[in-house]
Amino acid sequence: MTSQFVLTFGREALTLLLMISMPVLGVVMAVGLVVSVFQAVTQVHEATLAFVPKLLAAVLVFAVAGPWMLSTLVDFIRRTIESIPGSVG
Repeated sequence: MTSQFVLTFGREALTLLLMISMPVLGVVMAVGLVVSVFQAVTQVHEATLAFVPKLLAAVLVFAVAGPWMLSTLVDFIRRTIESIPGSVG
């Protein structure tokens, strides 16, 4: 196992992490911003009002993008497992 292999694997893993997490994090952050502005404008400071919309948005993103996320992750795992024999020895 060479240092080039380890660096390439680490770079691909971090890229995959960002690709999979950004849709969920982006939508949840946008919903959180909208809810926060709504709370500031209406002066309603209820904790569940901030939590429930973000939770529902995350569930919706997972429902829509979940198959893509899963297939991307499975493809990465398959490529990683297939590269093990070439990296040993």
